[in-house]
Amino acid sequence: MPSVLGQKINERRRELGMSLEKLAVETESSKSYLWELENRDKPNPSADKVTKIAAVLGVTAQYLMDQESGSPDRVVRDEAFFRKYKQLTDANKLKLESILDVFSREN
Repeated sequence: MPSVLGQKINERRRELGMSLEKLAVETESSKSYLWELENRDKPNPSADKVTKIAAVLGVTAQYLMDQESGSPDRVVRDEAFFRKYKQLTDANKLKLESILDVFSREN
């Protein structure tokens, strides 16, 4: 029986329409390693690996490691978004802010 961690990785990956192979490439992992995380009952990934997987899946490492099952809530997705935002160049941040301004005016 898969662990809660494995279930969350699998569910989120499928929500995003992402293959196991694509997740492996983006997290610099092997496909077999990720399969084991998704399907073993007691996976033991490193904190670095959980952080990489969480970033690619658009959630937090804390969400993946939390033993409660369920889909990521808005707070978790917002935290993941802001983490990505912080890594953008200043020029790309300005572009994103312009896009958000357009959406804000529509409401």
